[in-house]
Amino acid sequence: MDRFNNRAAPTAKIEGDGNSDKESWLASHEAGYEKKLKPRHVQMIAMGGAIGTGLFLGAGGRLQSAGPALAVAYLVCGVFAFFIMRALGELVMHRPTSGSFASYTREFMGERASFVTGWMYYLAWAATGIADSTAIAIYLKYWAIFSDVPQWTIALGALAVVSVINMIGVKLFGEMEFWFSVIKVGAIVLFLVVGTFFLASGQTIDGHTPGLQLIANNGGIFPHGILPAVLIVQGVVFAYASIELVGVAAGETENARKVLPKAINSVMWRIALFYVGSVLLLITLLPWTAYSAHESPFVTFFSKLGIPHIDSIMNVVVLTAALSNLNAGLYSTGRVLRSLAMGGSAPQYVARMNARGVPYGGIVVTICLIAIGVPLNYIVPERAFEIVLNIAAIGIITTWASIVLCQILFRRAVNRGEMRDVSFRMPGAPFTSWLTLVFLAVVLLLMALDYPNGSITFAMIPVLAIGLAVGWRLARRKAPGTTDRFRVSSYAQGSQVEN
Repeated sequence: MDRFNNRAAPTAKIEGDGNSDKESWLASHEAGYEKKLKPRHVQMIAMGGAIGTGLFLGAGGRLQSAGPALAVAYLVCGVFAFFIMRALGELVMHRPTSGSFASYTREFMGERASFVTGWMYYLAWAATGIADSTAIAIYLKYWAIFSDVPQWTIALGALAVVSVINMIGVKLFGEMEFWFSVIKVGAIVLFLVVGTFFLASGQTIDGHTPGLQLIANNGGIFPHGILPAVLIVQGVVFAYASIELVGVAAGETENARKVLPKAINSVMWRIALFYVGSVLLLITLLPWTAYSAHESPFVTFFSKLGIPHIDSIMNVVVLTAALSNLNAGLYSTGRVLRSLAMGGSAPQYVARMNARGVPYGGIVVTICLIAIGVPLNYIVPERAFEIVLNIAAIGIITTWASIVLCQILFRRAVNRGEMRDVSFRMPGAPFTSWLTLVFLAVVLLLMALDYPNGSITFAMIPVLAIGLAVGWRLARRKAPGTTDRFRVSSYAQGSQVEN
């Protein structure tokens, strides 16, 4: 059983019995899941993952700090987001799994790497879930009917609703994400259509004639210089956080190897259209100085047109984005925690599944953590909570880096004849693979330059490393030995599925 040891080589020869044993062991981790996600679900999950509050709300503040250079930043980060998606797609074609990157790091880099990747990803989503549940309450209190309701009550109520959606089954999750994405995409498409009409017709908006001259007359593409444009990259990158959700959904998707490549390939044009296209329209319809961090740039534009109730309409959109994010967070953490438990890197409770194929154990743990964390918004200083979110950003970097590293190791195994090749490959690899890793390292360094929150977060990386080291030792002390791994898989197929 040495091939399952943490330090063992990740693969064995295709012809050998050992490889089939390991494949069977990894396949056993998928026992109990129901493949009920349809192509339309996956397409909209991929699309929704690329559109969130980072665009609807965050773009205003970034326009204020970097001006038109924001479009360049979105484009550059979007290219690397596409490379990460293609690396993930190559791994999915090799083996679709609900454990996604936690399972792939187990296969190619060992259980220790799976432990680090899985728990860092979990930390990212748990922190984001606390922020999202609070954001939902804030958005709802915008309307007078909720003004007298305590904010924490609304936050916990929203968490309860999303929790029920996740517990009922993956099909309902897919439906909710489908309609959440329809609303988000619809809002962007409406802006693109209306904005394009005003740009083409040349009708004035708030006394300004749309056109490229609005960029030239207000400092050009880099009005504050190159440095601010470079520094916002570390914030722009995380506007794309959750694109990796498609990989988690692969294990519960019908015909994953047929559906996923189409969804992944469409990421690039979505990014170009929704992010880069939206920003280009915004800065050619109004001077970039018209936008601020205190208001969605889309609200700014529509309000200049005198459209009534635009604030309420946009509030519905950002509310939808927050609900979608919270929904996706519960879904993904439940699956990743279960994958960790399969290798002994998490308590066996989180591997439990109900009769509908939902890993309720991991979801319940996440729900409890978010519920406890909601009141922290009002107890701890704002800076402390922002640091928690920055730590979540480190979790996303760790996840994306692990995806690319696993793709590199998979490609090496294929070249050695140890694994079967796949037709859906990362373009330009291995050059693009290493270039993406360098880009992620640069983003981490840029975070360190973002004083004070980013600098403090960067300084906490050793603390996170120590925490993970202690957690690993505790997990290994309680986990089954490597010779008992098939017993764990048997447990997954049997007593974990409760009627």
